[in-house]
This record gives sequence, C-alpha cells and structure tokens, in this order.
Amino acid sequence: MKRVLITGGAGFIGSHLSDELLAHGYRVRALDCLVREVHGERRLRPEHLADDVELVCGDVRDPATVERALKGVDAVFHLATRKSMDPGADAAGSAVLLEALRRAPVEKLIIGSSMSVYGEGRYRTPDGTVVEARERTEEQLQGGSWEPTGPRGEELEPVPTPEEKLPAPGAAEALGRYHQERAGLTVGWACGVPTIALRFFDVYGPRMALRTPGAGVLAVFASQLLSGRPPRILEDGLQQRDFVSVHDAARACRMALESPVVGDGVFNVGSGGSMTLRTVAAQMADAMGRRELRPDITGHYRVGDARHRFADTTLAAKVLGFEARLSFTEGLLELAEWLARRRVEQRAAELHARLEARELLT
Repeated sequence: MKRVLITGGAGFIGSHLSDELLAHGYRVRALDCLVREVHGERRLRPEHLADDVELVCGDVRDPATVERALKGVDAVFHLATRKSMDPGADAAGSAVLLEALRRAPVEKLIIGSSMSVYGEGRYRTPDGTVVEARERTEEQLQGGSWEPTGPRGEELEPVPTPEEKLPAPGAAEALGRYHQERAGLTVGWACGVPTIALRFFDVYGPRMALRTPGAGVLAVFASQLLSGRPPRILEDGLQQRDFVSVHDAARACRMALESPVVGDGVFNVGSGGSMTLRTVAAQMADAMGRRELRPDITGHYRVGDARHRFADTTLAAKVLGFEARLSFTEGLLELAEWLARRRVEQRAAELHARLEARELLT
C-alpha cells in the first residue's frame, strides 16, 4: 500500500483528495499549517479531514517539518499555497520541499497550479485564425468596452484554452503559481522524478473557504448570498469561466498519480465547458433559495482581469483518461446543501457564544 503526502492536505482540494485516495487503498499523510483564515482561531484539526489521514501540523517552509513529513512517502501532491500579492509568498515553501525531494526522490510529484497562469484565454478571428488578444486598456474598460480585440483591432471569439497557450500571468498570485510549477518540473526532471502540473480552473464544492483572500468567484457569491446580499459582478457579467467540481478535481489528481506516462507534463483540470458569471450567480441564488437576490451587475472592473477563460481538456482526456463527470447543476445543489448546513451550524455557534457570554450556560 503506497503512502502519499499532500501539502495543504487539510484544505479544500487537499481534504477531498485525501478522501479519494483513501477510497482507492492509499495511505495518506497531510502536511498543513492550519491557517487561521481557513481553520479558525483555534486552528484545530478540521472535522472534514478523514480520521485515517495522518496529519502533520507544520509549515512547508520549515525544513525539519518537511523532512519529517516525507519519511516513508512514495509520492507527493504539492497543493499548499497562500493567496498573496507577493509572488514569492509560496516560493520559500516550494524551495524547501523541492530541496528535500532532491535529496530523497519519490516516485512521483504532482503540483497544483492554476488557470490564472494563462492570463487571458484563447481567441480566434472571424476567419478562424487563433490569435493572442490585445490587453484591455484602462481607457477601454472605463468606456465599458469589455471584449478584447485582436492584433489589428478585429473582433474575437473566445475558444477553449489548451496547455500549449503561452502563459501570461498578469497578477502576483498567478506569477507565483507559474514559478511554482516551473520550479517543480525543472527539479523533477533533474532528479529523475516524473512530475505533473495540474492547472485547476474554477474549482468549487463543499469545504471551500468563503472569506479568504483570493477566494474563488463562487465562494464570493456564496458569502454575499449567505449574508442576504445580491451577488456582485464586475463588468457586464458576460465573462465566461469554467467551473469544475472538487470531486472531479480530486479524481483528476488521483488519475495523474496513477498515469503510466513517464516524464513531465502540464494538464488542464476543468469541466471542458463554459458559463457566464451572470448565469452562474443567478443559478446559485436559486439553489440557495434566495431567488429574490438577483445579480448586481456593477459595471466596475479590475485592470488585469481575464475576460474569458475556459479549459480545453483534450490532453487530460487523452493522456490521463480524465473527463469531468459531475454537471454544474448537480455540483451546485450539493454546494447549496453544504452551505445551508454551514449556516445552521454558524447560527448555533453564535447562539452558544452569546449564552456563554451572559453566563447562561454551565
């Protein structure tokens, strides 16, 4: 029975990956520092982490902790990341892990990366030519002209983004993710460790953190709806994104681990479809029973945001055998049920705290 280490293993994707691996006969060890923004002030072992997972509490930036976590491990998933405006925020942890793996190689290394490394998605002109979209200027955005144009100002059609598209990370977090995947692939090649980078698109589902910096758009919508506010959308709400269930993301991770392909590679992990943010926000409000909270289309913008970005999953299907199984409707209903339970639990905890404060509980 193989033992697998997951850095960030108590988090959103990491805990679901633990469930997936345990169900397929693996032994799982999680390394996680249990950050307050995700796990609360007390930083206790989360209830959602399976009992069979061996939890090593510590920071991936600490060499002694990493060395201890790697003992007896056959493969590593590096999912630990901190959402930050500092592109070097995750570099220290990755460097420590990779140095440890250089001294004691494993059978396989799989790195969690992000769709954000692409910058804008892929586009084509009316005559079918695939081109890089011009960066949208602030003047253009101020005028409410949302759609990117081609090199000669021509109109463009968004198409699925394949792994061959040159990365263009425009934000600090995206740059950090790109450096992390490149460092892993380089060190893995040098040490003879087969290494795979998985570029996750918008992953959603139960256990996702709702209020951490850089939370995904569905987490933001969920937080707003839970507090009785309509989901706020930038631009005109017609931006296209690819939403993939965390269950499918976890399965893709396992399939990457079990893939017989020897060597390095980068693979998109997405649904292979696209939806507008306006549609997603409305469907989420319906699923959560807040149909009256219609999306607030603000017309505001952030310079550097991608307009359209959704996955071409052809390579993952061909090489890893991965295709998403859960429809967005199914995944959204599951998420809504989890959010409803979370709301009840939060209200019970708040009531308990108020009663304790008034010394009404013994």
